Amino acid sequence: MKGVNERGKEVTEYGNKYWLMLDEAETRHIYPIKEARTEEMKWRKWVDDWLVHLISPNVYRTPGEALASFDYIVREGKFGTVEGFFAKYMGATAMFFIGKRLKSRHHLQDDVREDLYEAANDWVKAVGKQRLFMGGSQPNLADLAVYGVLRVMEGLEAFDDMMTHTRIEPWYHRMEKAIRESEISE
Repeated sequence: MKGVNERGKEVTEYGNKYWLMLDEAETRHIYPIKEARTEEMKWRKWVDDWLVHLISPNVYRTPGEALASFDYIVREGKFGTVEGFFAKYMGATAMFFIGKRLKSRHHLQDDVREDLYEAANDWVKAVGKQRLFMGGSQPNLADLAVYGVLRVMEGLEAFDDMMTHTRIEPWYHRMEKAIRESEISE
């Protein structure tokens, strides 16, 4: 469906974007409880509509964090000396200001870490104490979506702060382990 968003920009929206096309047997196997499918869709949408928008404002929150982030990017990206210098300093400067714009666009709190902490704790609360993952004993697509978004912050101050100030760390480590085990069994 085509439409216009709140800023007057034309957008295309896919009504079944989060719906998996499965036959009845697959559906019963993957979603033994009917509400599990709806819950997974709800949280995958939450990742796209909210969680992903918290990353840049948190990773590039201060000039120092922006520089540290780009230092990591340059180091891991194996840039040449001159390219790396320009990428680090120009990129960090640009992303610091873009992060501020995104903070305003998405109506984040003055301290954007608070939104990140709240989102992480909301996720942990939704998973609950009775199950290891949103998908139960195994991760589902919502678990993978949350993990994928948070994984991009690994090695950065925002990630360490999130691990220290929220209850997400046990779930995150279970996801790492599940993914490692999945890679080994393939």
